Amino acid sequence: ASLELGAVVAKAKDGAGELRLFTKEKTWKQIFKWKAADTVDALGISRDEKEVYLKSNVGADTTGVYALETATGHQHCLLSNPIVDLQRIVFHPANKNVQAAMFIRDRIGYRFLDQSIERDYKALANFSAGDFQVLSRDLSDSHWTVLFQSDTNAPDFYLWDRQQQKATYLFSCFPKLRHYTLASMKAFDLKARDGLSLPSYLSLPAGIEPKGLPMVVLVHGGPRLRDTWGYNWNIQWLANRGYAVLDVNYRGSGGFGKAFMHAGDREFAGKMHDDLIDGVKWAITAGIADPKRIAIMGGSYGGYATLVGLAFTPDVFAAGVDTCGFSDLRTFMETTPSYWKPYLPSTWYQMIGNPEIREDRVEMEKRSPLFRIDKIKAPLLVGQGANDPRIKKKQSDQMVAAMRKGGKEVDYIVFPDEGHGFARPENNRRFNAAAEQFLAKHLGGRLEPIEECEQTDKFRR
Repeated sequence: ASLELGAVVAKAKDGAGELRLFTKEKTWKQIFKWKAADTVDALGISRDEKEVYLKSNVGADTTGVYALETATGHQHCLLSNPIVDLQRIVFHPANKNVQAAMFIRDRIGYRFLDQSIERDYKALANFSAGDFQVLSRDLSDSHWTVLFQSDTNAPDFYLWDRQQQKATYLFSCFPKLRHYTLASMKAFDLKARDGLSLPSYLSLPAGIEPKGLPMVVLVHGGPRLRDTWGYNWNIQWLANRGYAVLDVNYRGSGGFGKAFMHAGDREFAGKMHDDLIDGVKWAITAGIADPKRIAIMGGSYGGYATLVGLAFTPDVFAAGVDTCGFSDLRTFMETTPSYWKPYLPSTWYQMIGNPEIREDRVEMEKRSPLFRIDKIKAPLLVGQGANDPRIKKKQSDQMVAAMRKGGKEVDYIVFPDEGHGFARPENNRRFNAAAEQFLAKHLGGRLEPIEECEQTDKFRR
């Protein structure tokens, strides 16, 4: 059977969108449209082509699964969750109808339309204390491949026999980790100073009393991404070295509805950062973190948050590790890659401001760490890819130069063969070895030097 184009999603310059169907007359017909503030994605078409399945939050705070009638353009909700966005849809492998949907608040959860698979999902949930996802199913729907993972176990893969209700082990991503005791991750709701509930995670070193520990606040990028519960090599590495690790889904993070996400608009170095500081205060009050041994660390927006932490709250953090973070919001907005242009009005202008508007530029400067170098007290480690198309190398260059001119302690590592973040394993090892030495020096965690990573020195600037 040949593949035929059935529908497309079109975006306007202002960020608004529309869904068009390819008719039998070989013309395009608009059947649905939405505003820039809404999120809509086409996920599939029913076998009889009478419905298009959408991920949508038109008229709602969170995204859910909707069926859009191709004849009338009317949509109705199939599955949704009032507090979190849709993460994934479960389709029948043969007839392609929607059977269930996955949602994540603190842990993975499912809601069902088709009761025929609910028994299997309940059995799989009882099979492991962790979370699971069904990755693929044969056309007879008798066997599934399933991924199991938890905070203390890297992903394992199993074959699920529906008739026998039996799981057969296939393989593990990192089988050698079975010989180690990994750090557990606790999910909890952090209350921000204004009462907003922030889904957060705390990971603690195994075998160490959780009192007065050095701590790393690990800030996710995006900023409209999110942290989740489960195995995370970065967290396990830091916890293994003796650090408590705090992940906060600050306002502006994605996955928790429109209101939560847009609560971060124009709050860079404002309430978004207050949320991180509230997390630090919680850990100190709980007796978990040593207030004199707390670092902030992250990449992209997380790198910017690291710079903000040192420049805007200089008495909170003992050190910062920034990977490809932007130091000046104005130049960041002026040098965005061309493939971001369709999304600038509906996303970045809304989050940060329009660099062509004078008042917005003034506000951007106020929220840029580059212009608060004199406030910085703690040492900083910066990592940067020379070919980064999103956060230009200039962003790190100017921050490092200003800190050195101001007599501040800063270490700078540039990888000439990297872009946004570090993709090459050897570069990841080199930078992490440098970060481990840096954190051990300023926070007192455990250090395991690796000879191979001593080559990092040739990338220092």
